[in-house]
Amino acid sequence: MTQPSHKALVPFVSVDNMMRLVHHIGIEQVLTDLAAYVEEDFLRWELFDKTPRVASHSDVGVIELMPTSDGEAYGFKYVNGHPKNTSEGLQTVTAFGLLADVYTGYPVLLTEMTMLTALRTAATSAMVAKHLAPKGADTMAMIGNGAQSEFQTMAMKAIVGLKTVRLYDIDPAATRKCAQNLANSGLNVVVCGSPEEAIQGAQILTTCTADKQCATILSDNMVGAGVHINAIGGDCPGKTELAKGILERSTVFVEFPPQTRIEGEIQQMDPDFAVTEMWEVLSGTAQGRTDARQITLFDSVGFAVEDFSALRYIRDKVADTAFSEDLDMLADPDDPRDLFGMLQRAKA
Repeated sequence: MTQPSHKALVPFVSVDNMMRLVHHIGIEQVLTDLAAYVEEDFLRWELFDKTPRVASHSDVGVIELMPTSDGEAYGFKYVNGHPKNTSEGLQTVTAFGLLADVYTGYPVLLTEMTMLTALRTAATSAMVAKHLAPKGADTMAMIGNGAQSEFQTMAMKAIVGLKTVRLYDIDPAATRKCAQNLANSGLNVVVCGSPEEAIQGAQILTTCTADKQCATILSDNMVGAGVHINAIGGDCPGKTELAKGILERSTVFVEFPPQTRIEGEIQQMDPDFAVTEMWEVLSGTAQGRTDARQITLFDSVGFAVEDFSALRYIRDKVADTAFSEDLDMLADPDDPRDLFGMLQRAKA
């Protein structure tokens, strides 16, 4: 059997290679690098094709495609969200992604993105907090201690300078897991018995719960002045975490309003509710935090440009290394017009 040509091969990063790469570089460095790539692409925001993700909803979850292009490269991510999966021993979120060359249309990278999505989500949260959180913020309440919680915490440590994390989850086993995983992180880890206890003394409040419902993880009277809220859990229609009153008192920052109004915390608000796009803050065309007592709120739903940034980063890091393997993914007939002949010859 003839070996595939180099044109047929696409670099593939498996889960095992992704984990090896992260340990090779160091998780805090990876998170810092990813934040820099995301910020760089936010500064090029106007170059990108932008569309709300294409979602297929069911009674048990959602499957989504998240595409974008900067005109030179095209990327997409396949991702699901199935909160019931945890009870069946499965991940709530799984993902993979692809980066392609716009000029030829040929894929140049295929990679797992379950691990990578956790990393890029955390990196984006911390990048935003670096610009919006109160000066000197060093304590975070992490409400919801599932698969994202340690990544969020480590990103805040690496990028914002977090020193203390206060953990709460409705499931004490999740909090024990998170505390154990962070035991050697160099952070002061405090296990709390309620959301109210967790937010005491915290300048950054992160909510990251999985249930597909309109919940009130933070009620209006729980949130005082001078904090930054990192709301991750609202990521599909009918799924929110914050009381409406908090939004009314906050300056709200988003990734892409047409998507966030469908999926984020602001789905609770009127269609003309004022928000600021984060790319505008980074480019200097809009203000971020303007007052020490201001409540800033990042209504994070995850956007395709962040995945594009992560795909760019992995492409750059695995080039000419042993952290990827070649997949025979593309047909490469001797004559581009003779695909059938290639099939026929393979029979021999």
